[in-house]
Amino acid sequence: MIPASDMKEQIKSVSESRMSICKECSYYSENKKKDGHTFSRPDVHCTNCGCTLAAKTKCLSCNCPMKYWKALMTDDQYDEIRNTLGEDDGEG
Repeated sequence: MIPASDMKEQIKSVSESRMSICKECSYYSENKKKDGHTFSRPDVHCTNCGCTLAAKTKCLSCNCPMKYWKALMTDDQYDEIRNTLGEDDGEG
């Protein structure tokens, strides 16, 4: 989904705030690497949930599984925005 231009700044701000929280977390892949762990995947990710943080921190309907940050909208609100934009979810 490509956000409306007025949402881009909000998403950027939310992502930056969430990423700063993630960077302090023991499950942050870069922190695990500092402790000697190795990973076959090159992306920065959460070693608890496995999500790529560049994407997950931008998702306004996503929660951190460790409850360090919460969703800012429900799945229903997300679906309503998609329907308003006329985006097809690939189902059907």
